[in-house]
Amino acid sequence: MEVDDLLQDASVALWGDRERLLAMNAGPQQAALVWKISRNAMIDATRRTKELDELPVNHDEAAEDRSLMDELHEAISMLEEPDKSIVGLQLEGYSYEEIAEKLGMTVKNVSVRLVRVKEKMRKVFVTS
Repeated sequence: MEVDDLLQDASVALWGDRERLLAMNAGPQQAALVWKISRNAMIDATRRTKELDELPVNHDEAAEDRSLMDELHEAISMLEEPDKSIVGLQLEGYSYEEIAEKLGMTVKNVSVRLVRVKEKMRKVFVTS
């Protein structure tokens, strides 16, 4: 999608909400609303025009899923304790509270550790 098209969609969305925008005094709230309206309009426009890449005829989606799962399990196995246990318990469906109780940690500590592990995993899978 062209940048001009995105800007036009954002402008149309802003024009549509002009009454609400004009009712606000110029300031941070009005600027935040302009940002939100523009951003949402551009996201909507991008989603409408997103072209899906066609998969090759011989594409084996199940094999690709298994391969990705194998990579994920390998990455998890390389984590150190207690991160490995936290991730395992979360994958089994336990809540943060239940994980914290099982491992003798605070809920906040479980939450922080999961955020850090997810960030590590994201780096591994995005860069590979």
